[in-house]
Amino acid sequence: MAGVSSAGLLLWRRGDDGLEVFIAHMGGPFWAKKDAAAWSIPKGEYPADEDALLAARREFVEEIGVPAPELAYVSLGEFRQASGKIVTAFAAESDFEVAEVHSNTFPVEWPPRSGRIQEFPEIDRAEWMPVADAEWRLVKGQVPLLEALAAIA
Repeated sequence: MAGVSSAGLLLWRRGDDGLEVFIAHMGGPFWAKKDAAAWSIPKGEYPADEDALLAARREFVEEIGVPAPELAYVSLGEFRQASGKIVTAFAAESDFEVAEVHSNTFPVEWPPRSGRIQEFPEIDRAEWMPVADAEWRLVKGQVPLLEALAAIA
């Protein structure tokens, strides 16, 4: 996994109780009953010859099912994940709303060792939440994005 790059978008807004962020719960059977450290910004891998912001916008469509809002995105930087993957993140203030998430899917053998391949959505839901809630819900390697966001918001 080392050397693999991903890019994603972190939308934010000012709520009644402070900053809120739009994050997504990872899909599939492994994450189904998990909440803590089971959320991510909408993101995905991209080749070295693709612009990171364009990749982040493409991945948003693949994971959320609608285009990302046309906004002036600001780079939050690069964040190393436990796997060694580097996530390049961009943020923008937005009043984005989506009625329903329609993510692309991935195949996995489920139940394990059953020989049955099933398709699961990469993302099963996405929502706005206060930063304090996102801190314990985001996968550990993405929590530093919230600090980077606080510096610009």
